[in-house]
Amino acid sequence: MVHKRIRKFNTKETYPEQNLNNDLSQAVVAKGTTVFLRGQVSQDLDTRETLNEGNPKLQTRKTMENIDMLLKEAGSCMDHICRIVVYLTDIRYRDEVYKEMGVWLKGVFPCSTGLVVPALARPEWVVEIEVTAVIPD
Repeated sequence: MVHKRIRKFNTKETYPEQNLNNDLSQAVVAKGTTVFLRGQVSQDLDTRETLNEGNPKLQTRKTMENIDMLLKEAGSCMDHICRIVVYLTDIRYRDEVYKEMGVWLKGVFPCSTGLVVPALARPEWVVEIEVTAVIPD
C-alpha cells in the first residue's frame, strides 16, 4: 500500500451509539511525506474516553497532546505542521483555545483556519483540531 495508516479503527466499535460502520484512521501518511491527521479532540486514543468535559483549555491541551503523539508515531513532529483547522462550538472559547494552542505551536507558523460550528460529533466536545504536516527528509 502506498499510504501508511496509523491507529485504524471502525466506527461500529468506537462509536456504537452512531450506528455506523466506517473504516477510518487517526492519521494517514501519504506517499511517505505528508501526514493528514483526523480531527482530534480531548479523548484518550486507547480507551476512547472523553476527557476534560466542560473545560475548553484542558480539552485543547489534550487535543494537542494527541496531535503531538500521532505526529511522532507518523515520523514527524509539531515543528512540521503546515496547516491547522480549528473547530469551536462557541466563539467565547476562542481565547482559551488559541492561547493553549499557541503554547504548542510557538515558532511553527502554520497556516490556520478557525471555524465556529453548531456542534461536533459528541456534545461534550467543544474543540476539534485537524492537522496536516510533513515528514522531514
